[in-house]
Amino acid sequence: MSPAALGLIMLLLAGAMNGSFTLPMKFTRQWAWENTWLAWTVFALGIFPPLLTLSTVPKLGQVYAQAGVAAILIPAACGAGWGVSQVFFGLAVEAVGIALAFSVILGTAAAVGSLIPLVHLHPDKIFTNGGLLVLLGVTLVLAGVGVCAIAGRKREAALGQGPAGKPSVWKGMLFCLCSGLGSALVNFGLTYGKPVSDAALKLGAAPLWAPNAVWLPLMCAGGAPNLVYCLYLLQKNKTSARFGISGTRFYWLLAALMAFFWFGSTVMYGISTVKLGELGTVLAWPLFMSLIVITASIWGVITGEWRNTGAQPLRVMFAGVGVLILAICVLSVAGRML
Repeated sequence: MSPAALGLIMLLLAGAMNGSFTLPMKFTRQWAWENTWLAWTVFALGIFPPLLTLSTVPKLGQVYAQAGVAAILIPAACGAGWGVSQVFFGLAVEAVGIALAFSVILGTAAAVGSLIPLVHLHPDKIFTNGGLLVLLGVTLVLAGVGVCAIAGRKREAALGQGPAGKPSVWKGMLFCLCSGLGSALVNFGLTYGKPVSDAALKLGAAPLWAPNAVWLPLMCAGGAPNLVYCLYLLQKNKTSARFGISGTRFYWLLAALMAFFWFGSTVMYGISTVKLGELGTVLAWPLFMSLIVITASIWGVITGEWRNTGAQPLRVMFAGVGVLILAICVLSVAGRML
C-alpha cells in the first residue's frame, strides 16, 4: 500500500473518531456542559498528551533544546489561540444555534487552515493543476458545509428550536468567525512546528510519532483557556456541585472516552499529514473537516436528532454530505497530482 493511500485511511479513521467524540455527552445528562467539558479537558489536554509524547518521543528534553524556544512557542501560541476559540464557540452556539455555528466554524477552519499554508509555504503550487484542484476542493468543502448549515436551520425550525431572544445574528456570525479562525490554529501549529518534529526525527523518534513532540506544547497551552472558561461557567452557573451527584462517577469514564476519541483523532491526523507528503497539512486539513461533518451528520440521523423534522431538512442535509464527499474525491485526486 502506498504511503498516500495509508495516509487517506488514517485520515478517514481520524475524521470518524473526531466526528464521534461528543456522543458520550448524551449520557452525562445530570452534568452541565461545563462539568463534562472540564473533565474532558483534564484527560484530552492534560493527561493524554504528556503520556503519549513521553512514550513515543525519545530524548524529549534534547528535542526541545535542539528545536529552540521560538519553534516551541509557535505551536504553544497556536494552542492557546485555539483554546480561546472554544470560548467563542460557546458564544456562537448561544447566538445562532448549534447547526449554523458548527457549520460556519468548521467551514472557516477548513478554508483558512488549508489555504494559508498553501499560499505561504508552497506558492509555486497554487496555479498548477494540483493546486487548482485544492482550491476547488476547499470551495466544495465550504459549499457542502453551507448546505449542511441550511439543513440544520431547517431542522431547528421544524423542532421549534433556534436562537430566539439571543444576541444578534451578526454578532453571532462574528463569534463564529473568531472560533473558526482559532480552530485553524491547530493546523498552523502542526505546520509551523515542523522544526520540532524534525528535531524529534534526528534524535530517534519514528517518523509517525515525531508530530507528537509538536502536539504536547500545543495541547497543554490549549488546555489553559478551556480550564479557565469551564471554571468560570461552574462559578457563574453554580454547577460545580453536580460533580457530587450520586450515580455520576462513571461520567468521568465517559469524559475519558471522549478525550480518547478526540485526542486519538488528532494524533491520527498528524500521522496522515506525514504520509501525504510535503503538502500533507494543506490536503489533509479540509479532508479532516469534511469527514468530521459527514460523521457527525450520520450520527445525528442514527441517534434520532432528525426525527419529526420532515423529509426536506434530511434531503438538504444529505445533499450537503454529497457535496462534501465530492470535495473529498477532488482533494484526493489533487494529492496524487502534487
